[in-house]
Amino acid sequence: MVDMRFPLLPVLEAVLVWEHDPTEESRQAVGDGLGRLLAAVGGRGAYLEADSLVLRGLSVGWGSLTTRPALDASRDCVDLFADGGRVRTGSLWVDPAGSIPPEVVRAVEVALEAAWSRAEIRHTAERLEALDAATRAIAGVLALDRVLQMIVDRVRELIGAEYAALGIVDEFGVIERFMTSGVTRSQREAIGAVPHGYGLLGLILQENRSYRIPDIATHPAAYGFPANHPSMHSFLGVPIRMKGRSIGNFYLTNKRHAHEFSATDERLVEMFALHAGVAIENARLHEQVQRLAVVDERVRIGKDLHDGIIQGIYGVGLSLEDVPHLMRDNPDEAIARVDRAIDALNLTIRDIRNFIFGLRPELADQAGLVAGIAALSNEFRLNSVIDVELDAADNVPEVVELRRGEILKIVREALSNVARHSKATRAFVRVEMVGNMLELAITDNGTGFVVGEDRGGQHQGLPNMHARAIDLGGDLRIDSSGTGTQITVRVPTVVAPDGAYAGRGGDR
Repeated sequence: MVDMRFPLLPVLEAVLVWEHDPTEESRQAVGDGLGRLLAAVGGRGAYLEADSLVLRGLSVGWGSLTTRPALDASRDCVDLFADGGRVRTGSLWVDPAGSIPPEVVRAVEVALEAAWSRAEIRHTAERLEALDAATRAIAGVLALDRVLQMIVDRVRELIGAEYAALGIVDEFGVIERFMTSGVTRSQREAIGAVPHGYGLLGLILQENRSYRIPDIATHPAAYGFPANHPSMHSFLGVPIRMKGRSIGNFYLTNKRHAHEFSATDERLVEMFALHAGVAIENARLHEQVQRLAVVDERVRIGKDLHDGIIQGIYGVGLSLEDVPHLMRDNPDEAIARVDRAIDALNLTIRDIRNFIFGLRPELADQAGLVAGIAALSNEFRLNSVIDVELDAADNVPEVVELRRGEILKIVREALSNVARHSKATRAFVRVEMVGNMLELAITDNGTGFVVGEDRGGQHQGLPNMHARAIDLGGDLRIDSSGTGTQITVRVPTVVAPDGAYAGRGGDR
């Protein structure tokens, strides 16, 4: 307890004012309050230096100690702490040495701790806002490695750690992915293989609970570091759970501006881990769906190849079987058959180029929405004899990754249909916002077809596009005649976290 006979209030009020408004006037007020406190016990001078994260820059002297004493000076120097001794807030020198009662030192320490606590509350509120922004940012990302890297980078920033890592384990508890933040590429390469899960890393996996340790080297479960590993001391490890099972861990080391991580840090990381578990599971499910989609696409392309290109090549081969005999008996017919075979093979080459277009989705999937549609249009132009024009309005927002991917698949399927079936020479793609809906229109000048007519089971393009539009909460309309076809898709938008537009669909 602090002896209330000492004038603590002026020091406390002055430090709190400094924490809120660090000006020269408020700094001098801290010095004045410190002087009143020391004068009450006969002190000749004092020098206070606050060096915690929230009070950095506060250095003030009084009396005989107007400047910071040298390290070897014969003055008392006492370290001041907060949060039960876990956070160092500064140092206090007094003159004459050994003459100041411990209660006075404690009074100054209480004043700094009060300011530190208030600043920590404000800092925690700011970090909670950053936590909310970070969890919303990762919610729309479905590429697993990208999700993991975003998570480990954001949690390191939030907590103020020098290094952070995120390990993901398989069903046997073996680390299968290990992402780092704060370590350079060259450092990673010098360290070598990813951890095996021994020591503290294995302890968190086994016990499925958080660990907060002031110094890794002093813990009995410490396993040691490999060669070329950065020096690490304070440690915070938190498991990432999904459906009651540990799927990975956060590891944070070297808390900045403090000797160790705080209980508040631990709670924030545990909150982030809940959201991270959901994001990781969503990304894994997306990978599985993508693999299934690849299988389905291979089956569809295999059917199209068999029903179209392969049958066409087989027909060309049959037409050429009699050419050797015709060269002797009917040379004109032999020449005509060879010419027809050349024409048929040229058409087959065109069809193969169209299939190449359908098999290269990565050109668009890694870009934004408009950039992805532009990439698809360019690829279509290069791999077909059809000219295509893109018109994208300025008000088109950037949508979340899942929806962007599905919208690009609709565009790709529509352009593939134009190439394979329309006999068009020109195509036109338009994308714009109509009210709260994203509208896509793909138009061609081909032969058209009768809408609603049964075109056989091998033609799955239109049903696939229609199903995708419905899954996105939208609709698809087809207008076709003898002079061309227009496919119009309208879907509600869900904007990427850093976007500026929200459609009526909401997060689905």
